[in-house]
Amino acid sequence: MPELPAVEHGRRLAESVSLNQVIERVSCRRDDIVFEGVSPARIRRALTGKRVLAVHRKGKHIWFELDQPPHPLFHFGMTGSFYTPRSEALKFMPHPGPKDMNWPPRFAKIHLFFSNGNELVMTNKRRLGRIRLRRDPENEPPLNQLGFDPLLNLQAPKEFVHALQARNAVIKPLLMNQSFIAGIGNWIADEVLYQSKIKPTRRAGSLSEAEARLLRNKIKHVIQTAVKADGRKDHFPRTWLYHRRWNKNSHSQTINGKPIKHITLAGRTTAWVPDVQR
Repeated sequence: MPELPAVEHGRRLAESVSLNQVIERVSCRRDDIVFEGVSPARIRRALTGKRVLAVHRKGKHIWFELDQPPHPLFHFGMTGSFYTPRSEALKFMPHPGPKDMNWPPRFAKIHLFFSNGNELVMTNKRRLGRIRLRRDPENEPPLNQLGFDPLLNLQAPKEFVHALQARNAVIKPLLMNQSFIAGIGNWIADEVLYQSKIKPTRRAGSLSEAEARLLRNKIKHVIQTAVKADGRKDHFPRTWLYHRRWNKNSHSQTINGKPIKHITLAGRTTAWVPDVQR
């Protein structure tokens, strides 16, 4: 699933083609799952002729602030993404992406045409993403149910330590709990725990103040580094667990030769390094 850096890449891409532009035409493919509680016809009526004042993100959600409500809210799900005619697929998992990049791309759910001639498409192959309309996105579900965004408003160290030590939850699933932190998914959780030298099965309340502060700093570092790289995995530091976490076999190793183990936590594959994480 696209995590915060990939979604921020999508936000920036959308902003680059739509900011201060009028949506002149909207094409939608009927999909009662992706278009949550709203018909394609309603989407077309709501967006056509409106000007995009800003493109916002919180966690894994993106929304357009229009010159009048309702505003479109996008969630990519497992396989969703934004594309323009000139953009390339952003691949977060290290296996080949689709070779067919005809325009518009396959599995397009919504296609926006702007007054400057630019276009934007959201695809969603597995139909786990969502397109919604909201009059006040930040104060309505799902945005008002999210925790803090670690890129936009990371909790202060003391507040973060207190929040962790007050919980008895296992630390890896807690980091992926969007009501606690908005935007962290599987690979980021593994990365920050590896860099913090914290075992993923530890209870949050068992972390010392020093461990909790270090974890907060690593969350900040990993996300800011990935966002600075514009979500492009080839630009991530070579020492990151990310590059070697995907091969679930007994011979997986870090760049320093430490064995990588794989377990399942909360239904998700977890990569960790027993020689490093305690």
